[in-house]
Amino acid sequence: MYRKEEQPLPPPEKFELPFEGKLSPNNRWVIMAELIPWDDFEEEYAKLFSAEKGAPAKLFRMALGTLIIKEKLGTSDRETIEQIRENPYLQYFIGLNCYQQEPPLESSMLVHFRKRIEENENKSRTSD
Repeated sequence: MYRKEEQPLPPPEKFELPFEGKLSPNNRWVIMAELIPWDDFEEEYAKLFSAEKGAPAKLFRMALGTLIIKEKLGTSDRETIEQIRENPYLQYFIGLNCYQQEPPLESSMLVHFRKRIEENENKSRTSD
């Protein structure tokens, strides 16, 4: 099942941190987040899921963002999730509204993200 969240992501200066700080708009992850057309990709990704059946899927921004982080940092799936858990900039990059100390997803989800994104890419290629 896929449910798109309608709550817009706040600008980096409004991202809630537990220590009342602010994210810098000049951080590389904030800048990259602004360059990616998340909403355009989100529509295509949502087509992979049933509207009525199954557990709600993670948003595309979380899926692709996590895979981008993994590739840029050159880390394992588990280490990628640990980096995200520790870093508010990475949490912002994947679409969270505020810092959270708990991991936003399990490392095993990266296998599913890769598979779904690859399936969607293959469908897009065959429909062109």
